[in-house]
Amino acid sequence: MKRNYRKLFSKKSLRFRRWGNKAYSVFSSIGRHVTIGHVSKGIADAALEKSGETDDIIVERIIRGGGLGRKEAEDMADTVPLARLVRMASAVNVSCASRRFDTCSIINAKSGRCPEDCKWCAQSAHYHTGASEYPMLDRDSIVKAARQCEEKGIGRFSIVTSGRRLSEKEIDSICSIAVSLGKECGISLCLSAGLLDKSALMRLHRAGISRYHCNLETAPSYFGNLCSTHTQKEKITTLHNAREAGMDICSGGIIGMGETMAQRLELAFTLRELGVKSVPINILSPIKGTPLADSPLISEDEIVRTVAMFRLIMPDAYLRFAGGRARLSEHALMTSFQAGINSAIIGDMLTTTGADVATDKARILAAGYML
Repeated sequence: MKRNYRKLFSKKSLRFRRWGNKAYSVFSSIGRHVTIGHVSKGIADAALEKSGETDDIIVERIIRGGGLGRKEAEDMADTVPLARLVRMASAVNVSCASRRFDTCSIINAKSGRCPEDCKWCAQSAHYHTGASEYPMLDRDSIVKAARQCEEKGIGRFSIVTSGRRLSEKEIDSICSIAVSLGKECGISLCLSAGLLDKSALMRLHRAGISRYHCNLETAPSYFGNLCSTHTQKEKITTLHNAREAGMDICSGGIIGMGETMAQRLELAFTLRELGVKSVPINILSPIKGTPLADSPLISEDEIVRTVAMFRLIMPDAYLRFAGGRARLSEHALMTSFQAGINSAIIGDMLTTTGADVATDKARILAAGYML
C-alpha cells in the first residue's frame, strides 16, 4: 500500500534513527527540509531552488571553479539538507581530491608549560589540567617513534613541541634529529613548533623538515575570543615564512569552541586564500581546567556538515581528521570520509588517545580509499 507522505508531513517534526537513499528520495521529492536525525517542516534549501540549479550543475561549477563562493557557501551551509550536502561533497571529493589517503602520526616532543593562553589547550601554563610536563625528548626517543610509524606504513611523522617558539638550542637539536631521521628511515618529516621566523625555518628545511604546521585554529573574527597572547596574523606570517623557506604548509582549526557555522566557513576561505592544501580538522575535546571545559559537544550532524562545506570550498585539499574524532560513531566517521575527509592523524594525539592504526586503516579502505 502506497503511503501518503504529504499527510505524514502534517506533523510539525519527526525523528528517525537511520537515513537511507530511499528515504532521502522520498523527502527530497516533496521539497522538505531534511537533516539526519531530525526532519523539520518547511521548504528545503530555498536559496538553491531559487537559483534553479540542479545538484549536478552546482557540483560541476565547483569542480571547474575551484570551490564555492562565499555568499553561496553561506546560503548552503544552513539550508541544504545534510544528506544532499554530503552527496554533493562526495561528488567533488571523488572528482578533485586524492583517492590515496594521506596518513601521518605525531609525537609530543616537548610538553606543557606553554606561556600562551589558548583557551582550549591542556598545555597552557595559565591553567591547571594535569597535562604532562617535560622538556625536549632526546634523539633516540624521537627516532624510535619515527621508525615505528614507518614500520606501520604511516606516511608522515610530525615532531610537535609546546611553547610560543623554539629556542636556538632546541632548533639545533631538531635539525640534528631530522638529519639522523633522513639517514635512518624514509618517512617524510613535519614540524609544529610555534611562531618561527624565516631564518629558523630555512635551517630546519635544509635539515630535512619538508612540511610546517601552524593551525589558524578558528575564524579571524573569532580568534581574539580564544587567545590574547598572540594574534592570528602572527600565525599567518609563520606560514608565509615556512613557504618561503621551501616547505609545504599545513594549517586548519578546531571546531566546537563556540564559533558559528559562518565563522567555520570564514576559516575555510582564509585557508583557501593562503593556498593551504593540508587542513587538519580537530573537534574540541573539552579539558578540565581550561576555560572551555564546560563547552557543549557539537553534534555529529554538525561535524559532518562542516566537513562537507570544507570540501565544497576546498575541492582538492587534504582534509585531515585530527583530534577529537575518537568520540564519533562509526556511521559519523564513515559519512565524514564520504563527505571529504581524505587524510588523518593516526594514533594518539598530543594529550588525548586516538584509535589504533589497524582499526583506522580498515576504516579507510572500507571507505573506498587507497593506502
